[in-house]
Amino acid sequence: MSIHRILVADDEESMRWVLSKALRKKGFTVDLARDGDEALRLIRTESYDLAILDIKMPGVTGLDLLDKVRDIKAELLVVIMTAEAGMKNAIEAMKRGAYDYLTKPFDLEVMDAIIEKANRAREMTLQVSTLKDELKEHYLLERGIIGNSAPMREIYKTIGKVAPSDMTVLIQGESGTGKELIARAIHYNSRRLVKPFIAMNCAAIPKELLESELFGHEKGAFTGATERKPGKFEQANGGTVFLDEIGDMPLDLQAKILRVLQEREITRTGGSQNIPVDVRIVAATNQDLLQLVQQRLFREDLYYRLNVVPVNLLPLRERREDIPLLVDHFMQKTCAELDIPLKKVEDSTLERLETYSWPGNVRELENIIKRAVILSSDPLLTLEDFPVLVSGGAGGAESGDELSLEALVDRKLRISFANVDKLESGDVYTMVIEQVERPLIAFLLEKTRWNQVRAASILGINRNTLRKKITDLGIEMKKE
Repeated sequence: MSIHRILVADDEESMRWVLSKALRKKGFTVDLARDGDEALRLIRTESYDLAILDIKMPGVTGLDLLDKVRDIKAELLVVIMTAEAGMKNAIEAMKRGAYDYLTKPFDLEVMDAIIEKANRAREMTLQVSTLKDELKEHYLLERGIIGNSAPMREIYKTIGKVAPSDMTVLIQGESGTGKELIARAIHYNSRRLVKPFIAMNCAAIPKELLESELFGHEKGAFTGATERKPGKFEQANGGTVFLDEIGDMPLDLQAKILRVLQEREITRTGGSQNIPVDVRIVAATNQDLLQLVQQRLFREDLYYRLNVVPVNLLPLRERREDIPLLVDHFMQKTCAELDIPLKKVEDSTLERLETYSWPGNVRELENIIKRAVILSSDPLLTLEDFPVLVSGGAGGAESGDELSLEALVDRKLRISFANVDKLESGDVYTMVIEQVERPLIAFLLEKTRWNQVRAASILGINRNTLRKKITDLGIEMKKE
């Protein structure tokens, strides 16, 4: 939004007259105040885009007004006018939050330049604010955390309290409970949301490469280091680094993470220069870190540095009231990705989904819903579409994992476990994979109108991996 309305406050009538005439000629709406008290009253009661204040006025001075403006209307841009060209006034005005200052006497062209610069600053602020709102909306729509149970409401409260700060957060919970979603929610509700969110799975990177990935390396640091490479901490500067599965991090690297938390600086592998970094660290683990501390597998000092704000995610089986909401969310998401009419789950089947134990938590639920939507041609999903429930019953996976797997293989792939003794050693795995992978990929490609990017996204694999499978499995691509 451009600057439209300006307040001019000065105890000199001639200065008020000159400025008002010049500004009104430029098309601005101008209000005038003859002293600081009147200016303060107008700022409290009216809405201005810019205030031009004399530094010395009867009553409340321009500098005192600056302090009050920060409390009353922090978004108001303030330009200070001073008859003293000394550095002290300029520094003091900027320290208290002035946007800029003018030294009397000044040319009107200088004032025009400052207003134009202020105008661009307002527009940039609005763009950043809009971007933040769009990022939050996108996050809530695409990657929102679903759940209205009492434990989840407590999680939301914690996110709301901790997100605006830079405090380190430790998220603990079983695999599949959504630890990265919580980390992203903290990031996208913080002042860092327009900066990068960099996630690193400490268990997925070989130990000998993890240090280089985190801290970067200099050219020639090791064989193959042909150029300087910044690490995740440098890439995330100004934003958030999410260290997933931090319980698997080697002890020597734990010491370096502790240094980042304490000193806010890193050193690249093979380098000697200390590089300052401004990052927030959010860590996550599915392990008992205190137990690892007792076993001397995790540094005690790092544990307490990370565990400033603990967030404990309950497994899905302990918040079953959230399951219908999650089922509906994943159903809508999958149908939208496939561009097909929305499907529903039969009420009795939904009840069975609520009683299943969900050892894989929310991730398992999402995959099961996705598979049912893809493989079923009916708009209403029934128990037949969820093989994991057929033999496992209300007891769920804890009492029937093998039976559920047998049901899946026997029903969907027509392989009889009754004849397993007749199969050659090693045949079952190959037979199952071959009979599942090719029709699944071909079916999904057809459903996505042969869009490999969308199909790979739904499958949760890289597009290059999908292309290789298409070639290896001899799937004929069609064009629509």
